[in-house]
Amino acid sequence: MRKPRDFDAELKTLEDKARALKERKIKQLGELVIATGADALDAEALAGGLLGLVETKDAARKAEWRKRGAEFFRSGKGEPPRAIGGDQ
Repeated sequence: MRKPRDFDAELKTLEDKARALKERKIKQLGELVIATGADALDAEALAGGLLGLVETKDAARKAEWRKRGAEFFRSGKGEPPRAIGGDQ
């Protein structure tokens, strides 16, 4: 005879994993803000910039931002990448 599954224990384990992943994501986003130098901005400016980024429909601009982000991570220096045109 098979042993019955403890669904409550499995659910608790999954909830713990989800909570740990969320905490890790928040920590990594905070580290990214600091590494890019965005921690020098006030919260309103940072939030406004992020909202503008999310709301933009310009695919070329998003591609440019993606390229700059990839350059930042490849550099490994923890310094913001050089400005590439636009309103930075």
